[in-house]
Amino acid sequence: MEFVRVNPEVIVAAEPLVAVSAAQVGSLRAQAAGNARRRMRLCAHRNAADKVNEMIIALSRGTYVRPHRHRAKSESFHIIAGRLDVVVFDDSGRLARVIPMGDYASQKTFYCRLSTASYHTVIIRSESAVFHETVPGPFDRSDTEWAPWAPAEDDASGSRRYFADLAASARLRTRPARARRPRPSPR
Repeated sequence: MEFVRVNPEVIVAAEPLVAVSAAQVGSLRAQAAGNARRRMRLCAHRNAADKVNEMIIALSRGTYVRPHRHRAKSESFHIIAGRLDVVVFDDSGRLARVIPMGDYASQKTFYCRLSTASYHTVIIRSESAVFHETVPGPFDRSDTEWAPWAPAEDDASGSRRYFADLAASARLRTRPARARRPRPSPR
């Protein structure tokens, strides 16, 4: 399989038939770990004008993806390897839903589709995670609306604090309630 490197974080399939192996997923993970922003994307679609944009995305733990939404577009996540949380927000930035995900064998949710333009992000819960993302095309950068209440990715200190707080809040949201132990009866 031949790919064309677009930038340090993106490769695009050079052939009309795209087949991705476990070895290529491993390579994406390794490349993500070595990138400054700790992410790597394989675009299965040939160009941004395609009607369907499909990507295999590898993200390393600690990668901050600024919460965003896509106007009038759905988006789906299908986990290939690792664990992550898809975090959905209301318009004011409050957590609306946290969906813990893992590959099929993990017994966790392995597929999720956002059908509405909801602000969302992902939090990687394993060393790295790889997922298949599908979004209707054509890709137009102006269709992405960044959450005004979340720091930009290039705001190193702000995004680090925000991300740490978000990761902790999301974890609390998904932690199962502790079972109560019955109290010993008085004698």
